[in-house]
Amino acid sequence: MTAAALGRAAPSRRGLGPVTLPIGILAVLAMMIVPLPVVLLDMFFIGNILISLLVLMVAINTARPLDFSSFPNLLLIATVLRLALNVASTRVVLSNGHTGHGAAGHVIQAFGDFVVAGNFVVGFLVFAILVIINLVVLTKGAGRVSEVSARFTLDAMPGKQMAIDADLNAGLVTPDEARIRRTEVAAEADFYGSMDGASKFVKGDAVAGILILAINILGGVLIGILQYGLTAAEAAQTYVLLAVGDGLVAQIPALLLSLATAVIVTRSAAAADMGGLIAAQVNMRSAWIPVAGVLMVLGLVPGMPNMMLLAAAGLAAVMAWRSGRPKADTNEAQAQAGSRTGDAPAAAPASTEAILPEDVTDHAPLSLQIGYGLITLAGDGGGVLVPRITAIRREVSRSLGFVVPGVRIRDDLSLNPNQYRLRIGQTIVGEDVVYPDRKLAIPGRNATRKLKGIAVKDPSFGLDAVWIQPHQQVEAEVDDHMIIEPEAVIATHLGQVLMKNAADLLGPDEVQGLLDSLGRAAPTLVQSVVPKLVPLHVLTAVLRSLLADRIPVADLRRILEGLAQLSARPISPQDMAEALRPALMPLMLQQLGPVTAPVALITLEPDLEQLLLRARRPAPEEGLVIDGTLAAKLVRELSNALEGASGRNQRPVIIVAQPLRRAFAAFLRPHLPDAITIGLNELPDTRRIEVIATVGGPDALPASEGS
Repeated sequence: MTAAALGRAAPSRRGLGPVTLPIGILAVLAMMIVPLPVVLLDMFFIGNILISLLVLMVAINTARPLDFSSFPNLLLIATVLRLALNVASTRVVLSNGHTGHGAAGHVIQAFGDFVVAGNFVVGFLVFAILVIINLVVLTKGAGRVSEVSARFTLDAMPGKQMAIDADLNAGLVTPDEARIRRTEVAAEADFYGSMDGASKFVKGDAVAGILILAINILGGVLIGILQYGLTAAEAAQTYVLLAVGDGLVAQIPALLLSLATAVIVTRSAAAADMGGLIAAQVNMRSAWIPVAGVLMVLGLVPGMPNMMLLAAAGLAAVMAWRSGRPKADTNEAQAQAGSRTGDAPAAAPASTEAILPEDVTDHAPLSLQIGYGLITLAGDGGGVLVPRITAIRREVSRSLGFVVPGVRIRDDLSLNPNQYRLRIGQTIVGEDVVYPDRKLAIPGRNATRKLKGIAVKDPSFGLDAVWIQPHQQVEAEVDDHMIIEPEAVIATHLGQVLMKNAADLLGPDEVQGLLDSLGRAAPTLVQSVVPKLVPLHVLTAVLRSLLADRIPVADLRRILEGLAQLSARPISPQDMAEALRPALMPLMLQQLGPVTAPVALITLEPDLEQLLLRARRPAPEEGLVIDGTLAAKLVRELSNALEGASGRNQRPVIIVAQPLRRAFAAFLRPHLPDAITIGLNELPDTRRIEVIATVGGPDALPASEGS
């Protein structure tokens, strides 16, 4: 439901509605007790027909059932009004019926004389037919549809709520949009539940109409014979005609309301009124041409109403001709839409529509673009991809210490069908190809077979892998291959991208959110540090520096306490982050392995470390100036050491002298983005260590330095 629809459904606090409705209900109750003048009875009958017609027209022109959410209440009120009129008219018919056909007012007289031509037998049969149509066809069908819709809506409610939560977590909708959608789901369940009960009112009203007619006929004949001395024929002619006229006056509005009920409960969720929806869907040349042909053949058959059939065939042919005309307009509209997305055909007419900033900018901090072949993974309700992404976001947010922004998923026709692309802001940070009808098999240590499929590199870790058919899964698992679903490949790649680019995802708004959260637990600390001692932009720069080195910022209390002590020193945010690292290092190390296990270390040979210290640039440039050959050998040896540790399920860190740490980490980041470099004084005294590799033997040094 749109916000406008919610506004329409909300009860109004202005106007005469709050006053008129109670007065009207009291008037309906009064009609059942107080005898009404014939003039008022006629006015109420006309008003009843007016209300029924109005409800039917609103039901037909309503775009969606929920846009007429007050229908069950209105149906109840209209039903009670009609029953009250039956009671009032019965009193008048039985009291004054002996005076003639005009005793019950002009409306009942008109229905008795004009509609049924003064013949009470015809009137009784017409009334019976209307009751059958109302009770057996409309009311029974509408009641069944209402019952099934209510059951299905209630059964689907938990799934819809979960889909909304998944879309919210994935960033596909804003909190306000999610709130509106939750309100719509609840309103939909309430509406169909109310309609299920309201259909019973309509059914009961039809049964009551039959009983009231029987009472009027039986009571009127007895009163006419016993009290007013009429013959049986005179009493039947008078009272039966009045009773049938009264029944028809009540039954026609009841029929209209039953039709309105059926229209409401059989409506789809299409955003169009009923007339426009039907007209758009039956406006098909391929349907009208056969109709015209069949009618024309029938019109040529001797003995048939030839002229009428030929006229109908001509009308169908005109409709077939008209149904083909809007195609040019549709093609033009599609061409204009294509020009806005950059995919218009060369011959498409130029769009006169203005280009808006929203058409060329995307302010989503994190987005996933997918080719049309991957839309099935993110289908209705988020498909299988959105829950995976939500789980990854939750895991990464818990690791980094701040809420990772939602991922906006969009299809992009400029991509290959099976291609996806990850962006942070407008920058592409990752892309690859997945096959939704296949599975990714990554060989393990003991794998011996070469599986048939599409050989690729795993986008997350760069491992050799093969996209195999689903029926090959058992064969791959037997041969020590790890099987990964397509959506898991995308989600895992996203997790790696988030960890590597965490610093780019943290901005002042996210930092302010962290401060607001901590402010509820430690308000004095937050107020005394930010912005009095440390401005928000400085705190943001410090946190981003920490995240760039894989240091979580979850312990914001300790960070603020440390910054309060450092604020008196004139140092840069990067130096502040460097000074905070020893206090935060236990938090990072506990994510690499159990606190009871030793920390796996990779060290540098002392000679190599001294060489790198001498090659360090002075501040503020920071960096290393070393020989290209030495740099390549160093990266290669470190990569081999890290891969060996990974094969043993170890997650080591590289430890260097403290003055060298920042420059060495900056040197490794482009080549080994997953490598973690710490300083010697950052290693906690409470943790055991294990040196698993030492890099930089004599062959790694230049000859001039090694001699």
